[in-house]
Amino acid sequence: QVQLVESGGGLVQAGGSLRLSCAASGRTFAMYSMAWFRQAPGQEREFVAASSWSGGGTYYADSVKGRFTISRDNAKNTVYLQMNSLKVEDTAVYYCAGRPYSRITSTIADFDSWGQGTRVTVSS
Repeated sequence: QVQLVESGGGLVQAGGSLRLSCAASGRTFAMYSMAWFRQAPGQEREFVAASSWSGGGTYYADSVKGRFTISRDNAKNTVYLQMNSLKVEDTAVYYCAGRPYSRITSTIADFDSWGQGTRVTVSS
């Protein structure tokens, strides 16, 4: 497993932008496919975006496609989530997750490493 620490959350107005970061410890980060999930109050955790080992392959939930971008810098052991055109319904705690396999997946149970989450609040 790798240890993951998210940052970058906060309060933003609808239509604004935020960039989340997830810093990973361990020398095997480059061998992990990474993803972002989110959990709104009273809701189940849901998939947001995923990236392959190299970052060349990505996958997004329909609700964020065209607005969010996942990227990674393996030299810095960091994965990012750029969130643009934020909506009130994007309000949630955002979690970074990793798995030591190349295949991209959106299934929560496939991930063995999780961060503690960073809160994003979008106001109207």
